[in-house]
Amino acid sequence: MYFDDMLVGFQFRTESRTLAAEAIKGFAQEWDPQPFYLDGEAAKAPPYGGFDYFGVSHHPHRLQADGRGKRLVGKLNGWPEMKEVRWIKPVFAGDTLRVEAEVLEARASRSKPDRGIVEIRYDVLNQSDEMVAQYQAR
Repeated sequence: MYFDDMLVGFQFRTESRTLAAEAIKGFAQEWDPQPFYLDGEAAKAPPYGGFDYFGVSHHPHRLQADGRGKRLVGKLNGWPEMKEVRWIKPVFAGDTLRVEAEVLEARASRSKPDRGIVEIRYDVLNQSDEMVAQYQAR
């Protein structure tokens, strides 16, 4: 997809992805080695309540790389801004997530006329259609 495809109101949805405990731990070991992701005893402490806890801050970007989102993110030159980030519910191994997104704004760049700036709202939902995270990025 290209900037011209990103009309205000355009919506897309990623494929669903079920999170495996091994993937959660592997990602945490490489990118976010917090005790509550890697240590079973630390993870049992409130508010997490389980070793297979997955911080919702990790998954939206990974889900966008799947399915229809891959075509969008493949042309992305970066996110200079994220705002209104909300981590609503924890996510655990075995949860199935998807991202639903909507283009809120699309405008040509003033400094780089061959590019555009697109603001998108991302809603991350679990298998029960409960929102677990929401944020906007441009």
